[in-house]
Formats: sequence, structure tokens, C-alpha cells
Amino acid sequence: MTTTARPRAVHAPPRPWPLDRQWSGIALDLGSARTRAWISGRRSILDVPTVTFPGDGDIHPVQRGTIVDTPATARMLDRLLGHRLPRFSRRLIVVTAPALGGVAFRTEARTAVEILRPYSVLTIPTARAVAMTAGADLTRPLLVVDIGAHLTEVTLLTDGAVTDARHTALGTSDVDGLTPPTRITDAIVAMVTAMLEQDTTAQTLDALQAGALLAGGGALRPDITYRLTRQLNAPVKPVPAPHTAAVRGAAQLLEAARTHPSINGNTEPAAHPCQGEGTARRRPGA
Repeated sequence: MTTTARPRAVHAPPRPWPLDRQWSGIALDLGSARTRAWISGRRSILDVPTVTFPGDGDIHPVQRGTIVDTPATARMLDRLLGHRLPRFSRRLIVVTAPALGGVAFRTEARTAVEILRPYSVLTIPTARAVAMTAGADLTRPLLVVDIGAHLTEVTLLTDGAVTDARHTALGTSDVDGLTPPTRITDAIVAMVTAMLEQDTTAQTLDALQAGALLAGGGALRPDITYRLTRQLNAPVKPVPAPHTAAVRGAAQLLEAARTHPSINGNTEPAAHPCQGEGTARRRPGA
């Protein structure tokens, strides 16, 4: 009796897909009032209120720069983006993060975006994303003032990294007939003054004299920008379309990161283009 051995299956390395099928990317800015997203291959930015509706009431899952309800954030992202993404793709997501949000914000953001089944997640400080959008020289000290609806943040960047940051739970939504814009400008001046007093390197002073970058919806308000210029006694430079500057900067990082070896799978992870910001990686099929 003759036995014939079954041929052993040979698993060849999978052939790479064309880039447009293999890879898709999302840039995401989770603001307290608005969530903005950019998807690779699309020209427009999705801009919606940061709110979800689990029943009869509405939930605001991000408040004053803090993710307070991670499951609700995930539901919101799924409703906004889930049906817009290619069904079979390796998804890279870049999320902006407040400089003082720390590990807690980045961890909750990564947990929330897992609903989108990412292959890899990168985070970038909001201030750096703004600087990238403005085409700023990151080799020089740079002061970025982000005036949002519910949070105002002042960040000092040195060589593109955050070296000092202050924030206040105050934004444009708090300004009304009884609360004048000077509350915001006074708070910004106080934060910048504290940074100047504690900086022994003169980097904050150099950045201020060169001109602070303004982003966020507050940069669209002349009553705020004019007062701030006078109170700081220094130039301020609103970036183009300041309310979407952060997500556009994240989109730039997304385009740069997608060809990095640690993202496209050619090698083991090394240093990502976001200079040390944390990443979460999923293997194909995970």
C-alpha cells in the first residue's frame, strides 16, 4: 500500500494592497463644544457638536478639555464616522490632545476611538498641530494661545515639544452680556505673565516678542484679539481658519506618518513623527 503525503500548505507573505485600499486615516479634534474630523480622501472637514443622545436627554462627553464619558464619546464617533470609512482597511488615527490633558486624556481618547477599529493611534499636542497648520518654524520658541468654547490654553513649544503650558476653564461660550471678553484676555495675560516669571531661559519672552499664534474660535473675535494685542503689548497672529487649525495640523501629521515604517508594517516601531507621543498599535486581524 502506497501512502501519499499531503502537500504542506505554504503561507506566502500577503501581497500588499494598493495604498488606497490598504490604508485609511482619520484626523480627530475632540473639543468640548465641537468635534472635528478629517478623513483621508475627502476634501471637507466634518464639524459637529460634541454631544450624543442615549435616550431622551443629551450627553456632553467632553467637558472643559476632559473626556468625562468615554462610552458616550465612542458612540458619538461611531455615529459620525463609522459609516464613512472603508470596510476593509488599516486605519491610522491621529488625535489632538490638550497639553495639560496628560495621560488621562490620551488614554480615554484611545479607548473611545477603538470603536473605529484602528490599526494604530497617535496623539499630538493641540498646540503643535496648530503650529504645523501655520507653517511655523518649530526650531524657535513658539507661544500658542488656543481659545476654545470652554477651555483656553497657553502653550510654549521649544523645538516642537511642549515645555510649559497653562489653561483656564473659560472660553468664548462663557462670554455674554454679564461676562465681558476681558475675562478671557485677562486670564491669558495672567498665564503668560506666570510663564515669563518662572522661565529662567528667556524662551517665553523670545516667543512672545516674535508673536503669539492664536487658534480656536476665540481667534475669530476681533474684540478678543484686539484687547489681547494691547494687553500683551506684543503681536498676535491668528492662524488661517483658526477654529479648524488643530484638526488640519493633525491631518498633516497623518499624511507624514502613514509612510513611516512603524505604521506601514515594514519594520518594528521606532520613533514616530509625533516625537514621542504615545501610540497604540493593533496587529492586522486583531
